[in-house]
Amino acid sequence: MSHTAIAAIEAISIAISKNKEFLTDLDAAIGDSDHGINMTRGFDAVLIKVKGLPTHTDIGTVLKTVGMTLISTVGGASGPLYGTAFLRAAALAQGISCIGSHTAVQMLEAATNGIKERGKATSGEKTMLDALEPACEAFANGIKAQKSLVECLALACDAAYKGVEYTKTIIATKGRASYLGERSLGHQDPGATSSYIMLKALADFCRHNNLEVN
Repeated sequence: MSHTAIAAIEAISIAISKNKEFLTDLDAAIGDSDHGINMTRGFDAVLIKVKGLPTHTDIGTVLKTVGMTLISTVGGASGPLYGTAFLRAAALAQGISCIGSHTAVQMLEAATNGIKERGKATSGEKTMLDALEPACEAFANGIKAQKSLVECLALACDAAYKGVEYTKTIIATKGRASYLGERSLGHQDPGATSSYIMLKALADFCRHNNLEVN
């Protein structure tokens, strides 16, 4: 299963790289103009690390490697935040080679809560949480309704996209964008956007590979 996890990480990396300029342009409007650059650099480093792992590496170790690499290579707040998310998810996947539906929900919740705690933030502040919190809730509700993994991820992506759109309507109160005050209105949050891009890449990967959880 580790090779599948690594392939999923590669799909996410490709999606981030394809959206490098888009994310950087979004960040230029309300941030440091480097979100796409930093995220691409981070996931380029992640790919090198995870592809060097032993063949039978468990999923937890794969995700821990992703988290540690993002923390050490992605500049600004995104590295620690996304790194923490992957580390929290990794803690629930230690020693396992197949993720069940209950574990999948716990991992996404742990990742989201890790970002909340590390960033001392919550939804409604124009951050990645405006995409991740509704996505997490939608995914959990899908699992409870016994929908397939692909269906649950589709629900999560739809919720995350709506969250990204929502960030255009609110004033930033966290991070660099908060310095702009009302001038941040009308701009979508780069972090929320990269969160959506990663979820969408994962959803597409699972759909194309007919992946399910038990």
